Amino acid sequence: MASAALGKKLECPVCLDLYTDPVTLRCGHNFCRGCIDQVLNTQDGAGVYSCPECRTKFPERPTLQKNITLCNVVENFQSTQPHQEEITGICCTYCIHSPVPAVRSCLLCEASLCDNHLRAHSKEPEHVLTDPSTSLEKRKCSAHKKVLEYYCTEDNACICVSCRLDGEHKGHKMESLDEASKNKKKNLRNVLQKLMTKREKTEERVRSVLDRWRKQQEKASGEAERVTALFIDIRRRLDDLEKRVLSEISRQEEKMSLSDVIQKLEIKKDELSRKMRHIEKLCNMADPLTVLQDPDTGDLCDPEEEGGDEDTGGHNGGDEDTGGHDGGDRGLEISHISHTLSDIIRDINGTFYIQDPADILLDVNTADNNLFLSDNLKIATRTDIWQNRPETAERFQYYQVMSSGGFSSGRHYWDVEIRGSTWWRVGMCYPSIDRMGEQSYIGDNNKSWGLEGYDNQYSVRHNNKETLFPHQISSNRVRICLDYEAGQLSFYELCDPIGHLHTFTTTFTEPLLAVLYVYDGSIKITEEQQP
Repeated sequence: MASAALGKKLECPVCLDLYTDPVTLRCGHNFCRGCIDQVLNTQDGAGVYSCPECRTKFPERPTLQKNITLCNVVENFQSTQPHQEEITGICCTYCIHSPVPAVRSCLLCEASLCDNHLRAHSKEPEHVLTDPSTSLEKRKCSAHKKVLEYYCTEDNACICVSCRLDGEHKGHKMESLDEASKNKKKNLRNVLQKLMTKREKTEERVRSVLDRWRKQQEKASGEAERVTALFIDIRRRLDDLEKRVLSEISRQEEKMSLSDVIQKLEIKKDELSRKMRHIEKLCNMADPLTVLQDPDTGDLCDPEEEGGDEDTGGHNGGDEDTGGHDGGDRGLEISHISHTLSDIIRDINGTFYIQDPADILLDVNTADNNLFLSDNLKIATRTDIWQNRPETAERFQYYQVMSSGGFSSGRHYWDVEIRGSTWWRVGMCYPSIDRMGEQSYIGDNNKSWGLEGYDNQYSVRHNNKETLFPHQISSNRVRICLDYEAGQLSFYELCDPIGHLHTFTTTFTEPLLAVLYVYDGSIKITEEQQP
């Protein structure tokens, strides 16, 4: 009864048979994979999916998760059923009036016996009794029609006594059936154990893959949200920039309209015409006294002496009244717009990295003996304990260490976290950088580019030239971005939103390695992707 009840619970609600490759929906109900696939296929056209058991609706086709526990229960249940079915399926040969289950079979008689007929059966040795079987002929030698009693290990065959003494297996190594069965079971148990171990490893891999898949889904979802927020911010900043530009254009138009310019020029033209007519009139007079005593000639002077068309902007090529200075202002405004757009693009380049950060590992062979490196080669800490590493040509002399791997192509980035340091530098360098002397400092030569923090003052350095920042860096996390082919090395502070600090532009001629300078405190190369 208990077995029947368990079998009922292990039936698929769709096919009403034992589960085959059972899977689980998010609502918790189980189905054969093939059965639920067929159901979901019929729902494809409707656009909404539902569980056949509880009618829970899903907006998208639900993901089928294999139920490993239920699969194991079904397998264990099935392994206990064949023997019982075999017993109940074989009836006594001699109970002809009604079927009675057999409990044993006689190989000599080639008959199956119920409990009653077994009591009356011959006890002679040649009457070999076995578990009930419908294929008794298979338990006899096909050549001699005798009971199979031995196992030939050389031919891997079950044989009778005649085969052993006179037949083709004569002289071969033999084992009794019980002994051979025992040895085979032992081997099978070993195989079973290996298979179980292999299945457990496979199940563990399945769980690991599912876990990675879930993490990738979560990461992809986070990336999508981050990118959406980024583009919302970009659109907002572009909208603000557009409003500022349009406002400036309106201001310039209000400052000097074209009608005002025309009106001023018309007044000037009329005044010049009046003067011309009066001068012509005086020139035509015959009386010299009238010409000399004319009261209006005091206002008349040489236009060259007046300084040209001052009122109309003549000294500026006639551009002042028509917006000459405004054109300069607009040139400045366009330059400002260009810089603003460049800042936005740099922010995008520094933020929008879909690929994972570069795997930077510090090279202990280059580390100064006053630097302690963590076991994972991600943290460099200044220490007063001399590390007593061998002195080699690769090793830095002053508080510096470089990475073991470099980049000779592509776009890459890596992040660092500054921990309790009042003087530090981070950047990239060529492998051929000097390792001794002050010229080996990051940025103090033409083979390295670096960002420096010193007592809350910040700057970038290259070839011993320093560019100070007018502001402090608000974050202790920094991103270094490399675009090798474009010849660009950029630094960003990882705040919200990310802030562009500086970009070096050059032509790289060697592979680039990460490099750190730690006067005090420590610097950690972070492995997780920062916003």
